[in-house]
Parts: sequence; structure tokens; C-alpha cells
Amino acid sequence: MENTDPEDLLYARVAGHYRRAIQAGVLAPGARMPSLRTLTRTHRVSLSTAVQACRSLEDEGLLEARARSGYYVLRPRHALLQPVREPDPQQALPDPSSFSGIHDRVSDFVAKCERFPVHTNLALAFGAPEAYPQEALKNAALRALRRHPEVLVSPVPPQGDPGFRSVLARRALAAGMQTTADEILVTHGCTEAINLALRAVAQPGDVIAVESPTYFGLLQVIESLGLQTLEIPTSPSRGLSVEALELAFRTHERIRAVVVVPNFQNPLGSVMPDAEKARLVALCETHGITLVEDDIYGALGDDDLPLKSCKAWDRGGNVIYCGSLHKTLAPGMRVGWMISGRWHARVRMLKHAQSRPNDALAQIAIGEFMDSHAFDRHLVRLRRQLKAQRESMAAAIASHFPQGTRLNMPRGGMLLWVEMPEGRSSRAVFEAALAEGIRVAPGLMFSNSARFDHFLRISCAFPFSSRTESALRRLAQIVAAG
Repeated sequence: MENTDPEDLLYARVAGHYRRAIQAGVLAPGARMPSLRTLTRTHRVSLSTAVQACRSLEDEGLLEARARSGYYVLRPRHALLQPVREPDPQQALPDPSSFSGIHDRVSDFVAKCERFPVHTNLALAFGAPEAYPQEALKNAALRALRRHPEVLVSPVPPQGDPGFRSVLARRALAAGMQTTADEILVTHGCTEAINLALRAVAQPGDVIAVESPTYFGLLQVIESLGLQTLEIPTSPSRGLSVEALELAFRTHERIRAVVVVPNFQNPLGSVMPDAEKARLVALCETHGITLVEDDIYGALGDDDLPLKSCKAWDRGGNVIYCGSLHKTLAPGMRVGWMISGRWHARVRMLKHAQSRPNDALAQIAIGEFMDSHAFDRHLVRLRRQLKAQRESMAAAIASHFPQGTRLNMPRGGMLLWVEMPEGRSSRAVFEAALAEGIRVAPGLMFSNSARFDHFLRISCAFPFSSRTESALRRLAQIVAAG
């Protein structure tokens, strides 16, 4: 018989109600929980169920029992962890010509993942299917077919469906951007957008400055285009170091572009302050170096306040903005877009040569959904869900991982960047965990160098469960074993 997930049990539902209240700040640290008697009346459960709910929250480090006084809210366990260490912006920048081989590293990762069955995947950077509005998107697609029966047999406008691009232009206002539908080009996800941006501004042998650490998929794109990577120190809290980038501009020739994820950077989860975004845009403009902005996570902030894009400070068309709905709405549709500024004509030509326009049906359906309040309600639910999952994952890491583990708690997104105690190898941890059916993303993949080999990127994209907790406990034992 299959084991019952504790989340399906009555005590777990009561515990979940108060866990969410604690994570949302409704019950602040030091606040007293309702008495056991109150819990039994409020939730119509037995005394034993109420006790079990409180004890489960106590086990998670969210409550403490005080003799003859009841249960009180504790500070989150993850607050006990030291933050990830900040890089030195003045450290010597590496020689870009020495960086290569990320394809081999990622290929090895993928090949090993295919050889082992996985029961807990902590490497994914998109949510569970149930986190997205499946039924609403299906109905929008059916309506699109009824209203536009010719859509599957008609050519698509070169830049994408005009209605969808108009919706994107209106939505861009929240991020501080002033753009029109005619300035937007629809792409096959954000990866194609970045690929097109780099092809537009650089030639083989040119140098691309990136955050360090950065998403391994970007490193693959750069290598596949025959370009060289220059890694710029990046703060886990404030994002890319503008000071270090300025030094790079003075000391390295052939830098043609900077690629940055200013909001909830992958893997760090950092957010650049607005003042730093403005400085970055101005610096790149002054030096005549294109800024490519990947804003794929920007809509996933905890407080529902829109984060500004770097593009909001662009006055000369020097910023190429790249976006996608892969994380926020529809992982299965691969719909992205870009606003290319002064590079628009060249990017449009490259898109036509590389892949032609995207299919229109998905754009029409998504455009209709995004143009409604249902999209805003979905984002609010998704943000709340991701926040709760991050809190639970961070608490489990704080409970189980060995002393010396460090962690920064991002204010949005779906990823945690975990610094293991010195001497631990992410490659060794990855291989040992994978052999037991647990997949994580080793820090070794997020740089062309080995400087992040003692880090792990752990996903919070899927609901936290007893299986997740067991996997994290086992992962922690592997880390502790060194």
C-alpha cells in the first residue's frame, strides 16, 4: 500500500493554515498561538489532532512550547544560517580566453541524470503543473480557435500576433518601460531572445560580460556562438558589481555586451537596487556596450510590487530586453519576447533567418488571458505559493544541513543558492545524491571556473512534502559526509 502523504492528513491541514500565517507575518515571532482548546473549536478537530499540528510546527522550527503557557512563534530557522559570503569587487578579473568547456560539463550532467531514476527533483527552475492555470489556458485556446478558425492554416505576422504584442506593451508599463507593439518581437522563449541579441551585437571571438555565478544555459549559448565569457563578481544580495564591470571595461578589449538578470538572478536570487540598475544602464551607454537584460523572474516578487527593469532607464535604445512566460504562466508553451531598441531591424532579420515566427494560436490564447484580471490573480497565488515553498525548504536546510552551511533568503523567485562548508564538492554531492534518486544542480555548472564547486542550487518550485523533507535530510547527510 502506498504511504499517505502527511499533507493529506487533518493535522497537517491545520498545521498548514498556521504555517502560512507565520510565513505571511500574520503571526509574528514572539506571538502566542491560539490555545489547544481554541484550535479544537475553531477547526472542529480533536485535542490530539490540535496537539499533533502544533508539534509538527514545532518540529519545523516555527513554534516553541513554553511550560504552562502554550506555543509561541519562533524566528524562522533559516534566519539562523549565515548569509552567503559577498565577493570582492576588486578581485582580479579572469582572462576570458581561459574559459571554455561548459558544454562538456552540462552534457555530463544531463547524461548522468538520464541514467538514474529520480524520485525527488530539486534542480527544476519552473513550477509544478498545478501551479499554473491549466483549465483557463485550455479554454482560452479553444476560444481562440472558435474566433480564429483560420489560425492554424494562415501565416503569422513576422513579429508575432499583434494583439499579443499590444498586451505585452501595456503590461510593460508596470516595469517602467515605455514601448509599443511594433517594438516587440515574439520569440521561442527567453533563450532564443538572448541568442538573437548576442548574434546581433557580437562576432565570434568577442567577449561577453556576465554575472558570476550565472545560469549555465547562458554560458552554453555564448560558447556555441564562438564568443568568450568574462565573469563579473556578483553579490548574493545586490546583484552584479557595477564597480567590477567598470574595471573590466577599462582593462579588457572586445567586450561587446553585458548580460544581466537584475531581478531574482539565477542562481543567486539577488535583486539589483534601482540606483544600481540606473548606474549599469548609464555605464554601458557611456562605453557603447550593449546591455542584454533577462527579466524572466521579475514578476515573482513576494510583495506584489512590480520591480523595475533596467530597460526603464534606457533612453538611447542600448538595452535589449528579453522576457518569457516560462516561469510565470506556461512552461509548456515556450513563449518569449524581446524589445531590441536600436538593434530591432537586425534582430528581426536574424529571427527570420533562424526560426521564422512563432505559431499564433498560443500567442492569441495567452494574450487574452494576460489581458484579464485572472492573470493578476494567478500571479498573486503563484507568488504566495512560491514564498511558502521557499520558507519550508530554507527551514529544512537550516534544520538538517551541517554547521558552516550558508544561505541567502531571496524575496522572490523559486531558487535557493546554498553554500556548503569548505571542502565539499558539488560534483561529488550531485553524483552521490543522484545515485539515490535525488537531483540537484551542482554549483560547478554556474561558472566556467571551479570557484562555485562548494555550492548547490536547490529548487523551491514544487510543493514541499514529506518526500521533499526526506530527500533534503538525506542530501544533508551526503553533504556532511564530505
